[in-house]
Amino acid sequence: MKTVSNYRGLKLVSSFLLSAIFSMATNVSYGQSLPAKTLLALSKGDHILAIIDPTTFNVLAKVPVGNDPHEVIASADGKTAYVTIYGGGSLHELDVIDLVAQKALPALDTKPFMGPHGIYFQGGKVWFSVEGSKTVARLDPATGKFDWCFGTGQDRTHMVYVSPNGKNVYTTNVASGSVSIISDSLIKPRPFPNGFTPPNRQQWVQTLIPVGNGSEGFDVSPDGKFLWTAGADDGIITIIDLAGKKVAASIKAKVEGANRLKFSPDGKLVLITSLRNGDLFIFDATSRQLIKTISTGHGAAGILVDDDSSRAFIGCTEDNYVAVVDLRSLSVSGHIAINGADGLAWALRP
Repeated sequence: MKTVSNYRGLKLVSSFLLSAIFSMATNVSYGQSLPAKTLLALSKGDHILAIIDPTTFNVLAKVPVGNDPHEVIASADGKTAYVTIYGGGSLHELDVIDLVAQKALPALDTKPFMGPHGIYFQGGKVWFSVEGSKTVARLDPATGKFDWCFGTGQDRTHMVYVSPNGKNVYTTNVASGSVSIISDSLIKPRPFPNGFTPPNRQQWVQTLIPVGNGSEGFDVSPDGKFLWTAGADDGIITIIDLAGKKVAASIKAKVEGANRLKFSPDGKLVLITSLRNGDLFIFDATSRQLIKTISTGHGAAGILVDDDSSRAFIGCTEDNYVAVVDLRSLSVSGHIAINGADGLAWALRP
């Protein structure tokens, strides 16, 4: 009887282990076919990239990523995702995810670029800020090589945006309280004393714009005319005229703890999250007036807005969910459970 009892116990244990292994495997990837448009959400708590159906809010797959993932972007064809592994500026990893097969590809070592954070896909290239190295760098996915970089000389070079023509790169420098405008410019050298005039050449040139203290999140208006950023320390919104490369307005908006900032695609609204108190501040982009403050939880971070400007998805890190905000009724309409939710992105497949 004792032998039979032990056998039954072992059988139960084996069954439990097999069930647990199966559960873990399915948590990594469900292997489902994906819709044409999916929501990508990073989990800092579980170190995974969640692939989500934005209609049903079902998590279709979970793919492991490295420690301390912060931002994510998808390629233009929606087949590949890139994740920055930040570590407060100490790590040097860029994770690559096959979104079709729903699996991790070999990670890229970004060294000597330490602390990759903000990330953007433009012109077939992956552009990313490198906080620990005070740099913006670029990856060519076709070759797997880093083919360009520019040192800002500023502290905590954090988020990044690239103009559609690839000629202007914008980044916030959090601890320096500045925005870098890095432009691909035509330089006309002066003639030498002997009369020789060197040929014109292309050169990247930086313009530094002072902004509010602790400015981190920012966005460029859909028409490309203005850059908005908000200071976490002083709650000031700074609006930059990009053509003139100068401050157009400074608003004492009291958006303390500002973390991310995003325009709605129709250009009508500006959304700002507060990591300090979980508030979502919604501004009218034209009047530059606060329309409403919505509580999303205890700490709001990443922002992603639907193409038709009807919904916003907010990564609420401390609350372990992505809040869904109806931008027509200006209210929270749902939640998606993600442990330590932060960076968000769309993946669009033809």
